[in-house]
Amino acid sequence: MAAPDSNVDEIRSRVLLGEFGVKNVHTTDYPGNYPRYDDTWDMQKFQKNFRIDIVHLDESNMEFDMVGIDAAIANAFRRILLAEVPTMAIEKVFIYNNTSIVQDEVLAHRLGLIPIRADPRLFEYRNTAEESAEEEGSEIDTIQLQLKIKCSRNPRATKDSSDPRELYLNHMVYSKDIKWVPIGNQADVFADSVIGPVHDDILIAQLRPGQELDIVMHCIKGIGKDHAKFSPVATASYRLLPEITLLEPVEGEKAEHLKRCFSRGVIDLEDVKGKKVAKVVNSRLDTCSREVLRHDNLKNVVKLGRVRDHFIFTVESTGILPPDVLVTEAIKVLMAKCQRFLGELESAETS
Repeated sequence: MAAPDSNVDEIRSRVLLGEFGVKNVHTTDYPGNYPRYDDTWDMQKFQKNFRIDIVHLDESNMEFDMVGIDAAIANAFRRILLAEVPTMAIEKVFIYNNTSIVQDEVLAHRLGLIPIRADPRLFEYRNTAEESAEEEGSEIDTIQLQLKIKCSRNPRATKDSSDPRELYLNHMVYSKDIKWVPIGNQADVFADSVIGPVHDDILIAQLRPGQELDIVMHCIKGIGKDHAKFSPVATASYRLLPEITLLEPVEGEKAEHLKRCFSRGVIDLEDVKGKKVAKVVNSRLDTCSREVLRHDNLKNVVKLGRVRDHFIFTVESTGILPPDVLVTEAIKVLMAKCQRFLGELESAETS
């Protein structure tokens, strides 16, 4: 049965949050689904409606709005950010000496997960099919790092001290102890770059006097689809823009109760002729908990929804690349996928 015309616009553009479920969760605005609506895809219409608004940007975090696209495209960006934007990470660990209590396999795994600050766009993918385990790599596809440290007693420690920080030297091995060893002409090419761990305070192991680590590591270019250590983001997620509509004026204690049902900053109270009246200030801050629908005196005065084509993206970088660069690289990856697909279609038509 066809939906009434009065509800069609809402079904097409809003996800409704009800007391016992969520409605209109599926995309329905495809060609021929609704009479008198032309839903054929049009480039000019897309260019007019599509936009990206940057809300917040710093060294490691970015929040932006992507408006005017389908959920499938938004999810493609999210998945590409997680798994298909390349980075440099430790792939091979050559342990020449490890007398710590940490097993070689565990130590190698911990080292592999340390984010390495190096621009992957300046390196090539390594041809793993033709290499041997002992191959050292070249300056265009490999970064070499070294960890060489030995724990000893502190001769200046007091006799009655029991603090390991005072008794021992180099007893805590941190990521700052990993040093870059240039290969070939890398020292000249990356003279202005600081290659090494993103964070200096990542604990790798604890040592006691006489124990030491002598390790050489090779970093290569890879993507998160192959291993999580290559993922450039700590998290990449999106949510739909919340929409809160008051169906009738809410005053007095009822207004204060309504304010408490939402996240801070969503509902505000304004003074109208000596009465406190509820007003929606910033629905973006709402977590869509639907707490208001639990109360019988409030659930019929408010309408909760989400804008179907307005996605709020949050990208948190691991520090390897700035988040705005990661988003740009994700767009390039998606464009390359589209070009490859079009090329396959053309070759299939000609054959």
